[in-house]
Amino acid sequence: MAARYRIGQDPDYVPLGRRLLLLNWTLVLLLCVLSGIGFAMLYSAANGSLEPWAERQMIRFAAGLILMILIALTDIRIWLRMSYAAYVISLILLIGVEIKGDIGMGAQRWINLGFFQLQPSELMKISLVLALARYFHGLTIEETGRIPLLIPPLLMVMAPAALVLRQPDLGTALLLVAGGGVIFWLSGVRMWKFGLVLGGCLAAIPIGWQFLRDYQKNRVLTFLNPENDPLGAGYHITQSKIALGSGGLFGKGFMLGSQSHLNFLPEKQTDFIFTMLGEEFGLVGGIALLLLYTLVIVYGYVIALRCANQFGRLVAIGVTTTFFLYVFINIAMVMGLIPVVGVPLPLVSYGGTVMMTILVSFGLLMSISIHRDVRISRQGNDDGRH
Repeated sequence: MAARYRIGQDPDYVPLGRRLLLLNWTLVLLLCVLSGIGFAMLYSAANGSLEPWAERQMIRFAAGLILMILIALTDIRIWLRMSYAAYVISLILLIGVEIKGDIGMGAQRWINLGFFQLQPSELMKISLVLALARYFHGLTIEETGRIPLLIPPLLMVMAPAALVLRQPDLGTALLLVAGGGVIFWLSGVRMWKFGLVLGGCLAAIPIGWQFLRDYQKNRVLTFLNPENDPLGAGYHITQSKIALGSGGLFGKGFMLGSQSHLNFLPEKQTDFIFTMLGEEFGLVGGIALLLLYTLVIVYGYVIALRCANQFGRLVAIGVTTTFFLYVFINIAMVMGLIPVVGVPLPLVSYGGTVMMTILVSFGLLMSISIHRDVRISRQGNDDGRH
């Protein structure tokens, strides 16, 4: 196959030089700017020091950036062939977390690799999108209406979501279900089937409530009335609102936030980093960051709309929607609009696996952009014939 590509017999083969020219360098620049903001905020969170967060984040970003470009330059059909294998590996790693995972902050979510703490649930976000996209790529619009054919992809979503809930990690489980649901919808699954599933979920809420951990129940109750326990369960969100409000229009200035630097604001380097940015740079700084995120999301959906094959289109939409949900859930969470579920702000919050996951997903997105005119049969053949 490689020799065949070299002699140019594949009509959809894109030469390496052209791939570099077609690489979306504007999107790369936007991701670098977002990560640069993250480095600055982590530097501020450590009171003007690169240690312990900013320097490590920079190293991870540099490695992730190289990996992202390598993935972007790889033929999209290779990712299609690897999609099911990636899903199975991610599922095995999730099971491995259940058997022998590292416990941190009351949750068992990581596998210790010695030099790196791997969080398999983050890898599953990409693997699930790839696997669902490949499955629905192989179905016609008529076949997506058959309930028996919807059982395998439904199990593909529910299995990792159930494993992630056991860690427990409600935020990531919601991201997996929501991201999978978007792909179901865009593949042509009828709305009444979504209504049926949603109705079943609503009916199961009283039962599901009994299985929630005490701290998860407290988060929901605190969301409904954060002032009820301002020094206990409501402390995080109360301090977050105070910090956001004290930033005003233009903020207090870089490294001058009182709530964060006097340690009133918890988890300022991860979940509540947007709050710290709002306190230091005010409403203007917060809106500027949101505009950058909006540009990235728009680029993602435009790439999806321009893609000629169903697999690439579904992967692009799945990746972009997952990125949007990261941003929406984190910012809504720190503003008290939804319960605290522990979802980081992408490319800004501290976290190695999350950083690598985001960059890998954007590598896939740019690979889809480069190979947007490649034709792929429903069987996944790479001969360009339908």
